[in-house]
Amino acid sequence: MLSTLLKITFQLLIVRPLTLIVIGLNVRHKDRLPVTGPAMIVANHNSHIDTFVLLSLFPLKMVHRVRPVAAADYFLRNRFISWFSRVVIGIIPVSRKLTPSGGDPLSGCSEALEKGEIILIYPEGSRGEPERITNFKSGVAHLAERHPDVPVHPVFLHGCGKVLPKGEGAFVPFFCDVLIGEPLGFNGERKVFLEGLKNSLEALAAEGNFPSWE
Repeated sequence: MLSTLLKITFQLLIVRPLTLIVIGLNVRHKDRLPVTGPAMIVANHNSHIDTFVLLSLFPLKMVHRVRPVAAADYFLRNRFISWFSRVVIGIIPVSRKLTPSGGDPLSGCSEALEKGEIILIYPEGSRGEPERITNFKSGVAHLAERHPDVPVHPVFLHGCGKVLPKGEGAFVPFFCDVLIGEPLGFNGERKVFLEGLKNSLEALAAEGNFPSWE
């Protein structure tokens, strides 16, 4: 299929050289990554490079089954970006503004999970300051409630916000760390689930014992 070929080519020519050679990755607990779907990868979000880093963790044969969840207003803002985001990167566009006529904003995510795919989610909703975890939006909890048998894998990213800071267009060579947590399941209450998920990410950050940027 053409889209799969484009995704693999993009990975080989751009993503893998960028993440493995230009910036370099130190991955901890890679054995905790799912080897098949359905599954959810939930990470902190500081940079557009986050998605490239997460995609690079999976074998090329799985690339077409790993789908980043992304803001529709940003990644569908013109024809070329929309085509590239959907076909080459394989995003699942989600509206950040709920409207009565907007339908179910999580339908694309649910469909992907029902197909056995792995989705990448940033529960903070937008890029923040490097390694500072902000409050989570409720979408990931609603999704976990709909699919209680799907494992949720917390991942903490360190350094990505320095490689490509928000608002910048040029990459800065900087070593990045990826810490992968034990998978979580939905425990019957959205608020408790979100608290547990955030605690897991904060525990991974503490495990890294990273120095402050200041």
